[in-house]
Amino acid sequence: MIFRQLYLTPWFFWSIGAVTLLLLLGFSVPILFPVGQVALVVLVVLFLADIILLFRVRQGVTGDRVCPERLSNGDENILTVDLKNHYSFPVHGQIIDELPYQFQERNFSIQFNLRPQEKKNYSYIVRPVKRGVYQFGTVNTFVQSPLRLVRRRYRLASATEVAVYPSFIQMRKYELLAFSNHLTEIGIKKIRRLGHNQEFEQIKEYVAGDDYRTINWKATARRDSLMVNNYQDERAQSVYAVIDKSRSMKMPFGGMTLLDYAINASLVISNIVLKKEDKAGLITFQHKVQGFVPAHRRSRQLYLLMEALYNQKTAYKEVNYAALYATTKRRLAQRSLLLIFSNFESVSALHRQLPYLRKIARQHLPIVIFFKNTELYEFAGQEVTNLRAVYRNTIAEQFIDEKQQIADELYHYGIQALLTTPQQLSVDTINKYLEIKARGLL
Repeated sequence: MIFRQLYLTPWFFWSIGAVTLLLLLGFSVPILFPVGQVALVVLVVLFLADIILLFRVRQGVTGDRVCPERLSNGDENILTVDLKNHYSFPVHGQIIDELPYQFQERNFSIQFNLRPQEKKNYSYIVRPVKRGVYQFGTVNTFVQSPLRLVRRRYRLASATEVAVYPSFIQMRKYELLAFSNHLTEIGIKKIRRLGHNQEFEQIKEYVAGDDYRTINWKATARRDSLMVNNYQDERAQSVYAVIDKSRSMKMPFGGMTLLDYAINASLVISNIVLKKEDKAGLITFQHKVQGFVPAHRRSRQLYLLMEALYNQKTAYKEVNYAALYATTKRRLAQRSLLLIFSNFESVSALHRQLPYLRKIARQHLPIVIFFKNTELYEFAGQEVTNLRAVYRNTIAEQFIDEKQQIADELYHYGIQALLTTPQQLSVDTINKYLEIKARGLL
């Protein structure tokens, strides 16, 4: 049992090398041979003493890995290893946590020093970029006494599974900012709301800038002064996050796919929608519609949406907007705001789906949200030094212009478009939703 936990340190091998060198030199310089023998005896004694120091205590170091029940996809998640030293002397050591293969981390370790009976927490950060179940192995701790000739291994935590969910850290961040009036700090605009619901909140005196269409003539006659109705915002409108899961959404960016960026943004906007007292729903599709969560305001709605988003996978099929149109025609009775997360790479790809988008726009308010390729902008901005660079920059600029042509084509047919980067996706989507609400377009 001891030998399975015993490891020799580099310092031990250096010491063995030095003693061996003295003994070999002793054959040429006889005076060094007794010195080498004494050094060997001392080394053996220290080696045995080090083993006794480390193994005379049954459990010299205890601890555990503190891990959240869920990890947030695309965010920095903090994990902690708690350690306590039960030895009567200070120890030095190394923590090696067996991280899931998805992190592709081969050299992870944490060095530590603990005084006698001292307890410490050692934190580290992991950033998952893919949803799913992650398998953590054991936490291996290698402990050395002050002699540092041998190390003893402790296994402090058993294997555990942790699910990586869509970014609930971003969701909480934007929710906190939204209701603490700090949205402008991250680029979300404050938009003046113009309510035109059928119910008004109060009657007030007319001031310059009020809409003359809201004048209450009966109240004006009674007060002999212009009075206007102050209308409430319309509540409980249906907002659907519509996610394209086709192969075009598997394009990677910053380690994550566009699909995962869209899923994270969908969770963020759904939470904001529910907090703004609207109804949030979800539609996912590729060659056919594969996920549908009806828009609702029930207390469990956010949980249902998160679970549905967590389980989304792609089959690398071609996108089919005809299936999306059929679903909206059959299952959406109320006019709804459809935030369609997709990725058109060419005008011809848009034209294949445009007839169905135009049909959807007759009954609902679709907003097509697609992505800029930021690497193309980097290519286009590079200095031109040779003919190859001229061709490269020209092609990059053509692709950039084509993305803008797609947005212009959608606007031409009365379909709103949002061209954004993956990093700004959540912020720009929230801005668009607030703009639609403020303008009363829904």
